[in-house]
Amino acid sequence: MTSADMLLGVLFAAVTAYALFGGADFGAGFWDLFAGGARTGMRQRKLIEHAIGPVWEANHVWLIFAVVLLWTGFPAVFAGVAATMYIPLTCAALGIIGRGAGFAFRKTSDTVGRQRIFGALFAFSSVVTPFFFGAVAGGIASGRVPPWSAGRGDLLTSWWNPTSVATGALAVAVCAYLAAVFLTLDARREDPDLVPRMRRRALWAGTGTGVLAAAGLVVIKLDAGWLADRLWRPVPAALIVVSALAGLASIGLLAAGRYVAVRVTGGLAVAAVLWGWAAAQYPYLLPPATTVSGVAAAPAVMRATLWAVLAGSAILAPSLWWLFRLFQTPLRDSSHGAAGGDR
Repeated sequence: MTSADMLLGVLFAAVTAYALFGGADFGAGFWDLFAGGARTGMRQRKLIEHAIGPVWEANHVWLIFAVVLLWTGFPAVFAGVAATMYIPLTCAALGIIGRGAGFAFRKTSDTVGRQRIFGALFAFSSVVTPFFFGAVAGGIASGRVPPWSAGRGDLLTSWWNPTSVATGALAVAVCAYLAAVFLTLDARREDPDLVPRMRRRALWAGTGTGVLAAAGLVVIKLDAGWLADRLWRPVPAALIVVSALAGLASIGLLAAGRYVAVRVTGGLAVAAVLWGWAAAQYPYLLPPATTVSGVAAAPAVMRATLWAVLAGSAILAPSLWWLFRLFQTPLRDSSHGAAGGDR
């Protein structure tokens, strides 16, 4: 395994972490959008605010990390994606800014009207942002993004095409599913009356995600035959099967009320899909001709970056673990005991 392969593995691990943690964050905004009116949806919105409040900015560390690794290790790919996909990437960036502003300002607004305006901004941005990220991924996977040396791809059809639309819709559904799974357990501790509602939404979201994933395979077969053929090679096919089994297990665990275990199977279902895509596309970073070895930075740059990642991980990983650990540990007090529910 070369240093370029190692860096690519680290890069995709960061993408996976962002899909899981940032995805659940975006999905919380999805459920905020469909929580109901100002009064009927108040309790669910309070649960969402409590769930993502301490971590919504920390989740974007993974996105920044992935962008820096791509820029450093594979600059021609970074330049090609940025040049061809700057419309959806700009929309995604504006979505991240908009949802952050909406989330922060809604909390400090003192009138219902302003809360509705900022709440709508937060929720709408939470839905469209993962769509644009998914559309970019679909355009790359279907071979519509050339490397920088070959010029710029089409600014519209590179991300507005059947594969990109299907992938964008799947990204929104995945985010909604992850958020519902995570919020079901949060509801057990913070507001048990919301548990049945969030469990139903997680079941529906999981079923819908499975349907969209199956439909996406059909779309890819019709629109991106090169990728469809590679998806059924042994390793990608095995990962797709793992994802399907994990998804089915998640539905069973939700029905049985096993809200801790379903976080593991739900995350596995999503991660297996991502790595199945990566295995199908490897060794091409920009299909159908741009390989990892062909666009990797100099070996010295790769080695220095890997050492920097190792040193940085020694600081970042424990810090993030401690943040989530503190946030997910039930509080206790002398008069009431446990705050309720395992997390």
